[in-house]
Amino acid sequence: MTRVIHTGDTHIGYQQYNRPERRADFLEAFRTVADDAIEDDVAALIHAGDLFHDRRPGLVDLQGTVEILRTLRDADVPFLAVVGNHEGKRDAQWLDLFEDLGLATRLGVEPVVLEDVAFYGLDFVPRSRRADLAYDFDAVPESANHAALVSHGLFEPFAHADWDTETVLEESAVEFDAMLLGDNHKPDTADVLDTWVTYCGSTERASASEREDRGYNLVTFENEVTISRRAVSSARDFVFVDVELSADEGIDRVQERVREHDLEDAVVIVTVTGEGRPITPATVEELARERGALVARVNDRRQIADPDEDVSVSFADPDDAVRERVREMGLSTAALEIDRTVRDGELADANVRGAVERRVRELLEGEDDAAFEQAPTRDPETVTTVADALSEDDGGETAADAPNTAAESSVTSEAADGAVPRDANAEDEDEPEDVRPDEPANTTSLGDFS
Repeated sequence: MTRVIHTGDTHIGYQQYNRPERRADFLEAFRTVADDAIEDDVAALIHAGDLFHDRRPGLVDLQGTVEILRTLRDADVPFLAVVGNHEGKRDAQWLDLFEDLGLATRLGVEPVVLEDVAFYGLDFVPRSRRADLAYDFDAVPESANHAALVSHGLFEPFAHADWDTETVLEESAVEFDAMLLGDNHKPDTADVLDTWVTYCGSTERASASEREDRGYNLVTFENEVTISRRAVSSARDFVFVDVELSADEGIDRVQERVREHDLEDAVVIVTVTGEGRPITPATVEELARERGALVARVNDRRQIADPDEDVSVSFADPDDAVRERVREMGLSTAALEIDRTVRDGELADANVRGAVERRVRELLEGEDDAAFEQAPTRDPETVTTVADALSEDDGGETAADAPNTAAESSVTSEAADGAVPRDANAEDEDEPEDVRPDEPANTTSLGDFS
């Protein structure tokens, strides 16, 4: 009999609600799972991807992770893992560094045999590169009686799936007894072609839509594969207050429902539906915080017009707004270049900051002071877009023709760093940086992703 803990989607480093306490919660949840693995003396702690929330974890999060992995190593509990979409980097992965330090094993096409189970790995692969993927896993060693595939992605038959599980199982040279998956934060299990396909769920709630208790799977390989569920004891409480108002009810009823709950150190999510009078979310959130809540959020799902308010709605042309703002600001040539770089969308988000910094250095080293001088204000009737304004200064060059250079900008990588964890309802907006959907389609070996 071989027992392992199957976890994933720990999203270490996610500062949810911009609260340092929440950032610490994600690391603490991973520590709890590791402590459980040591206490239960399992054969391994298996991680199905998204160990980190993004590709650039902070130093404190890295130090905390290394400390936990060292604790596992010292207790002779192997840490086996694959790379998820949130943490995937262009070249070497954090998991490779941990492996070099003797703290982890990155699973791949070659089996890692623990007791009588052969474990294989399949990192997250973008949809654009799956069609010609060859599932060429190495043969199962004779010493192994079972085989399990650890992977990260949204697999069928679960909701919002975009990866055909039957294709993986039918085209693989290995007959798997189980697929231990990450990416879907909701725990779930299904039987596909006589193979158990299971999600362990996330160890902390990465969004208010994740109402199920947080936990992980305990997987036992014996004559059969059995999967049981365990809660993460350290997970912070989320209190969900659902209020359906009748026509004559309002904020008093919402506050009454909030007072019915113990909110100490909890994240409180109040959802208002039904009819009733308009409410002020800030008043409800303040009440929750006064009663000890760490975070309080109110979602009013109703569409109510205030009868005492004269509502006027208009739809403005964004270009008109830009023209007006350009007229008021009198932007310099350098500032206009910045705007073009950020607004046109010709560069990937991750490359904007570098392009801006390069252009600033060029202008400063060239002592081009004129580029930073304020330009005269412009007549909004003659300026159609910021890019058009720039073309008047650069000899008629349009935004589409111009090189991808820019001047100094306040644009930072915070937007990328603050990306929310992958949601099962979302598209593949968090694919690794090396994804190029326009690359020619060739048969791809699993080894290419290791």
